[in-house]
Amino acid sequence: MTYAIVYSSRTGNTEMLARAIKEALPQGDCIYFGGPDAKALEADIIYLGFWTDKGSCDESCAEFLKSLSEQKLFLFGTAGFGGAPVYFSQILERVKANLGPGATVTGSFMCQGKMPMSVKERYMQMEDSPRRSAMLANFDAALSHPDAEDLARLRAAVAQAK
Repeated sequence: MTYAIVYSSRTGNTEMLARAIKEALPQGDCIYFGGPDAKALEADIIYLGFWTDKGSCDESCAEFLKSLSEQKLFLFGTAGFGGAPVYFSQILERVKANLGPGATVTGSFMCQGKMPMSVKERYMQMEDSPRRSAMLANFDAALSHPDAEDLARLRAAVAQAK
């Protein structure tokens, strides 16, 4: 069964997940690995990775998803805010709203991902408040993600979706 791994990664987090998927699957069956491209549409299953932008996938992934028809798809992504499965489920549902007709999601995975220092700098400029403190604490918690445990959970999710 052929597969393609399509991903968009602004900070390297989603690329790390994409590489972990590629390492976990048979190398000879991979027909495409890279950014959104029509070449990936020839695969039996597409693993699509995105970074979270305004509560959904980034624009390049949204446009790619709209081009799908009848493909099997495994969604994976990263979000700066993490730890809450409900939040990740909401993101995945918004991502699925971009699916082309007939595309089928066979599995999914989300984890927290580190954010650029510019985000912390923006938080530091905010007025001191419990919300600011929580955002800074989340920023610090995200620095180690994706971590080895995230990657192990990703591999398990990919294996289960086969």
